[in-house]
Amino acid sequence: MVAGRRELLGFASVGLLAWAVDLGLFTCLRGPAGLGPLTAKALSFVAACSVAYAGNALGTYRHVRRPRGLRPCAVFFAVNAAGAAVQLLCLVVSHYGLGLASQRADTVSGAGVGMFLGTILRFWGTRTLVFRSGTAPAGCVGGSGGRSGGRTGSYNGTSGGRVGSWTG
Repeated sequence: MVAGRRELLGFASVGLLAWAVDLGLFTCLRGPAGLGPLTAKALSFVAACSVAYAGNALGTYRHVRRPRGLRPCAVFFAVNAAGAAVQLLCLVVSHYGLGLASQRADTVSGAGVGMFLGTILRFWGTRTLVFRSGTAPAGCVGGSGGRSGGRTGSYNGTSGGRVGSWTG
């Protein structure tokens, strides 16, 4: 149970840092740099995803063996794009589908409900698709060239090593 809390705390800490990078960079690109909103958001999203991937790879999921190359990073970006799509979908449904068009309603649906649902999707996708625990398949960092024993490990520390986080 403690390992699950550490994983969740590490994931949340990294997510908070990535959110700050996204917001700060978007604000700077939109204001002083004078970029359009879509360009500024696209650049800040890529920067925030890069920070989140590095933080999760080097912190929260540092114990997990990952395939080499760009595939895990590409999957991570896809998972984060899906999370962003969930946030946008919540906003679209609320604003256009339900007619709740006030700034408060947009904030609640996009930054509240959408962020909550998007974060659940990101957490699930990150732990199951990007940073899987257990035996690494052939060609993976630290892998033995195949699976052994059919046991894949878990995130609660029962096998697959210690769950890492900033705090322990």
